[in-house]
This record gives sequence, structure tokens and C-alpha cells, in this order.
Amino acid sequence: MTTTETARDLMLDAFGRIRDGVPQVVDGLSVDELLWRPDADANHIAWLAWHLARQQDDQVAHLASEESAWLADGWVDRFGLPYPPDVHGWSMSSGDVGRFTVADPGLFGEYHADVHDRTAALVERLDADEYARVIDTNWDPPVTVGMRLVSVLEDGAKHLGQAEYVRGLVERRR
Repeated sequence: MTTTETARDLMLDAFGRIRDGVPQVVDGLSVDELLWRPDADANHIAWLAWHLARQQDDQVAHLASEESAWLADGWVDRFGLPYPPDVHGWSMSSGDVGRFTVADPGLFGEYHADVHDRTAALVERLDADEYARVIDTNWDPPVTVGMRLVSVLEDGAKHLGQAEYVRGLVERRR
């Protein structure tokens, strides 16, 4: 197996685990449960699931030189959130999180599945040279495509874990 094949297989497996986890973390919860916050400043499951998909969508779209699924595939309209179309969750205040609404709980899994498909398509196209391509020289060491993908995975895994934890709290409240 080549280095490219190994990297591809690892990336597809890791991103696939997040894809599988998003519908599981929201499945069977009411809108009130999806929006429940452990305290006034905590993130709720709905925001966490949305944000992990949005950050992946934006970063993968940038790497692929494409428009995000959020905009290109109309997810921004389907979600109907009270935010500007380009918002992805970074630096949002507790009040911003509190304004989040849920039009349809099924949208989280569907949106992330779309984002995952775009991510997998990108990963399938990458070779070893592309993983090593520098995309941001503002850091030491400079950020490569491979490093950015690991960063996207880390953020997605953290937010999925947070959503799973909050789901556990929601279920204990029942």
C-alpha cells in the first residue's frame, strides 16, 4: 500500500466515524431536547451538530476551491437560522447560540452526509504531494493540506463528543 492510499484510507475512516455519529447523536430527540443547554452559556446538541458540519464544510470547500454545500446546495435556506449566510459558529456568543432554531431535526444528519460526501471526494483526489502542499504560511510550521484535514477532524471529533455528552445529560433528565 502506498503512502497516498494509507493516508486516504485513514482520512476516510476518520471522517466516516463523524458522519456516522452525527445522526446518532440527534436521533430520537425532541426539538426541546436538541436545544437544551446544561447552563445558560453552554452549547446545545443542535448547535454542536450544526457547527461541526459547518466548519468541516467551509474548510473542505476552501481546500477543494469550491463553494460550500451550505450555500451551493441550499442548506442555509433549509435550516433557516437567524444568522448571516456565511456564519459557521466560530466566535459566536452565548446569546448567538441561544438564538439557534431547529426547523427539522433530520437536517443535521442530511447536511453532514452532504458535507461528508464532498470531503470524501476531496480525499479521494489527494496524493502525497497534495497532502504536503502548504496552504497557510502564517504559522510555524506552515499549515499543509494534510495538517488542515487533521485539524478539521479534531474539531469535528471534539464537537461530536461534546454533543454525545450533552445527549447523555438530556437522557438522564427524562
